[in-house]
Amino acid sequence: MATRDALDSTDHSSSTPPTRLRKRRWLRVLTWILACLVILLVVAIAGGLLWLRSAGRAALPMLDGDVQLAGLSAPVTIRRDTHGVPHIDAANQDDLFVAQGYVTAQDRLWQMDLYRRNAKGELAEVFGARAANHDVAQRVLGFGKMARRIYANLPADDRRRIDDYARGVNLFIAQHPNDLPAEFRLLRYKPKPWTGEDSVGVGMMMVDMLDTHWDVKLAREKIAAKLNNPKLEADLYPVGSWRDRPPTGEVIDLTQPRPAPPPASDDEEDDRTQASASQPPCGNHTPCHPEQRSASSTAVDGSAVALHADTEPSLTGLRAILGLPDCDNCAAGSNNWVVAGKHTASGKPLLANDMHLSLTEPNIWYMADLRAPGYHAAGVTLPGMAYVIAGHNEHVSWGFTALYADVQDLYVEKLEGNNYQANDTTWKPLAIDHEVIHVSGKADVNVDVRSTEHGPLINPILSMLGSHEGRAIALKWTLYDPQLNSLPLYAMNIASNWDEFSTALSAWCWPTQNVVYSDDQGHIAYHAVGSVPVRGPEGHAYLLGKPFPRDGMNPRLEWGPFNDKTYVPFDLMPSAFDPPSGFLATANSRVTTDKSPYPLTLEWADPYRTERIYKLLQGRDGLTAQNMIAVQTDIYSDADQEIAHRLAYAIDHAAGVDDRLRKAADLLRRWDGKLSTDSAAASLVTQARGALRPLILEPKLGDLAREYRWSESNFAEEEIIMHGSADWLPPGYKDWDALLAEAVRRGMQRSREHPAAPHDVNQWTYGSWHVIDIEHPLAASLPILGKMAGTGEQPLSGDTITVKQVGRAFGPSQRFTMDWSNIDGSTENIVLGESSNPYSPYFRDQWNDYYGGTTFSLPFSPAAVAAQTRHTLRLIP
Repeated sequence: MATRDALDSTDHSSSTPPTRLRKRRWLRVLTWILACLVILLVVAIAGGLLWLRSAGRAALPMLDGDVQLAGLSAPVTIRRDTHGVPHIDAANQDDLFVAQGYVTAQDRLWQMDLYRRNAKGELAEVFGARAANHDVAQRVLGFGKMARRIYANLPADDRRRIDDYARGVNLFIAQHPNDLPAEFRLLRYKPKPWTGEDSVGVGMMMVDMLDTHWDVKLAREKIAAKLNNPKLEADLYPVGSWRDRPPTGEVIDLTQPRPAPPPASDDEEDDRTQASASQPPCGNHTPCHPEQRSASSTAVDGSAVALHADTEPSLTGLRAILGLPDCDNCAAGSNNWVVAGKHTASGKPLLANDMHLSLTEPNIWYMADLRAPGYHAAGVTLPGMAYVIAGHNEHVSWGFTALYADVQDLYVEKLEGNNYQANDTTWKPLAIDHEVIHVSGKADVNVDVRSTEHGPLINPILSMLGSHEGRAIALKWTLYDPQLNSLPLYAMNIASNWDEFSTALSAWCWPTQNVVYSDDQGHIAYHAVGSVPVRGPEGHAYLLGKPFPRDGMNPRLEWGPFNDKTYVPFDLMPSAFDPPSGFLATANSRVTTDKSPYPLTLEWADPYRTERIYKLLQGRDGLTAQNMIAVQTDIYSDADQEIAHRLAYAIDHAAGVDDRLRKAADLLRRWDGKLSTDSAAASLVTQARGALRPLILEPKLGDLAREYRWSESNFAEEEIIMHGSADWLPPGYKDWDALLAEAVRRGMQRSREHPAAPHDVNQWTYGSWHVIDIEHPLAASLPILGKMAGTGEQPLSGDTITVKQVGRAFGPSQRFTMDWSNIDGSTENIVLGESSNPYSPYFRDQWNDYYGGTTFSLPFSPAAVAAQTRHTLRLIP
C-alpha cells in the first residue's frame, strides 16, 4: 500500500496540467512568430539597403565619354576635378547654360525639385499633410506668383539664358526616365519639366530666407505691450552698439572705446539722418542712464495700432512653418572682408567670404566653373539657377553678407466683406486668388489668398499657429513691387572692373546685401545693395520708435515717393572704394554711421563677428590666404569671456555658494574665451546664459519670453548683465551677484542632465553636447537613408557670436578666399560635396576639410584645370 501510494504520488508530480501545456505551446508559437518577424525585419532592412544601393548606383551620373544632347550648336566639354567640380567649356554662351542646367541636374536634380516645390508651395504633394502648413504660407506669401511676374518682365537676353538652363535640366530628365535619384522613387513621383519661372522661384526662396523680419515685428508688438515700458523695450531691442565697425574704410583705433553720440535735439525726432546714428551710448560698460539713451531707441510710434489682449497671435513655431532658420539666436547671415595689396604678402588684394545659412544634405551651394567666349566665372551656384552667385571671374571677385535692411511693413486693414477701406472715403475690392494645394494621401486644401494694395493678408498663416488675431493684417514687401524685376547676376559675372560691376549692382533689387569686391588691378570696394523703401515723414518716424502694424488707411504712412524717391538711391547706400585703411569687412551688423542719410533698418545683427574680424585683420601686414581661413574659423568670443568673468565675480560675492560653484568660478575666470570642444568653461558660460534669459524675461513677459527674437539679442543680454540694472533684477534676488550665481547653478543642472556631463565640472567638455548634425530631408521618415546620408552628431566648436558662427544645423555654407596673386590658388569649399548621391565619391569628400577648418584650391586657368582633371564628359549635338 505504501508502495502504491508512493507510485501514485510520483505519477501525479510528473504529470502536467493541460493549461500549462497550452501555455507552453502558445509560448513556442509566439517565439516562432517573433523569430519570423525578426527574420522578416532583417530581410526587409537588407532588401531595403540592397534596393537603395541599386537605385543609388543606377542614378550615378555619367562622368566620362560622349553624350548626345539635342539642341546644342557645338560640343561642350565638362572636366571634373579632384573634388568632382565641373569645369564647363562651351563654344557659346547658350550652349554653356544648357550644359550648366544638365550638369547640375546630374548631381542635384531632386534638390532642385525640392527647392522649386518649397518656393511654390507644393511640398505637400509629395510629403503629405505634414507639409501642408508650409504650402499654405508660401501660397499666401505668393512666391510662385512673384516668380511668374518677374520671369515675364526680365530682359529678353536674361530670359533666354534662364530658358537655356531649363532646357539643359529637361534634357537630363528626358534621358533618365528610369534612373532618376532614389528620392523620386522612394516618394513615388517623377519631376515635372523645369521652367524659367522655376529658376526665378528658387531665387525667391533666398529672398524669403534673407529678408523676412515681419514675424519679429509682430512679436515685438506683443512684448512692448506687455512691458509697457519704453526703457525696458529699448534694452531688449538695441539699434546698433558701441562695438559696431561700419565698413567706411576709415582707420579706427580699436584700443579706444567708441564715443557716445551727443544728446538729440528736439527737432531731430523727425530727422532721418539722426535716426541712422542711433546707438546705445554705454560703451565700455559705463553706467547707462535712461536720459542718455538715443531718442531713436525709446520714442513711441504714434501710428502703431494697439494690440488687444484677446487677439494676441502666438508666433511660436512660425519660422519653422516658413522654412527659416529657427535655432537659438541664429539668423541667416555671413562674413565677408577684403584686404588691399598694401597689407598682403603678395601685394595683391585678398577677399574672403563665408555665407551662414541652414546646413542641409545636400549642400545649398553647388560649385562650378563656367567658360564660354565673353564669359568665364567660377564659384558657388544655386541649384536651379543659372550663373555664379558668389565667386570670381578673370578680373573681379565678390562676396555677400545679408544687409538686414527693412523692406517689409505690416498694415492693419479695415474690411467689410470682400472690400477694404483704402482711405477715408474710398473702398476697394480685395484681390482674391483661389489656391488649391494637393496633399499626398489626403484631400486637397483650398486657400483663398486675399490681398489689398499693400499686399497679401497674412491672417491664414497666423491662424495655423492657433492665433485669434482679430485684425486684418497685410504684408507690404519690396518683392511685391511690379516695378522691381531685375536679376543682375549675369552682368556681375561678366564685369571686368569696378565701374561695370557697380553698374550691375545698381540694378540689384532683393535680397538686400553687403557686397565686398576686389579686382586684378588692385582695387577693393564695398557697397550695400537692394531696394530699400524711403518712407515719408510720418511713416518714416516709425524707425524712431516701434515697427508695428500701422493704419492702412493713412496715406502719410505709405512708402514714397518722398522727395521724388521711392527707394534709397544706389549712390546714397553705404559704400567705400579703395579706402585709406585698406580694409573693409561686414558680418550683418550695423553698416550706417551718423553721416548716413538713411537708417535702412532698426534690426542689425550682433556686432561681435564684425568687431572680431577688424581686431584680427585691420592694420596687419603680410597677410596671406591662410590667414583668411584662420579668421573664418576663429572661435574666440570677447562677449562670452567677458560674461564668464562677470559670472565668476558673482559666485565669489554671492551667499550660499558650494564647492562645485567655486570650482566653476575658477574655470570661468581662467578661461581663454575660446569655445573649443574640449573646454569646460565654454560649456559653463553657454549653459549659464541659456538659463539666465528665462530668469530675466519670464518675470516680466511670462510665456511671451519664448517669442522674444532680435538679431542683436546677445548684445542686449550683454548690456543688461554688465550694467546690472535694478529694472531687470527679478523678484526674490538680493542683487545681480545672487541672480548670476543662480544662473550658473541652473546651467550646471541642465548640463548634468546630459549623460555626457560628469559631476566633476573640470571634466566637462563643450563638444559633448554642442554638436553639428546634418541630416537628409527624408531622415525622419527613412532612418536608414538618414544614417547613410547624414553626418551624425559631431562635436562642434564656436557659437552664434564667434566668427565661426554655428548651430546644430546652421553655419558657414561655404568658405571662399580670392587671391589675386595666384588665381588658381584661390580656395572654395562647401560643406559635404558636389553630389547628392551617397554612392558617389563626391558625396562627402569635402566634409573633412570643412569640419577640420582646412580648404583647397579651385582651379580656374585651362592649365590648372587640365592638371586636376579626373573625368571628361563631352556633350555632342
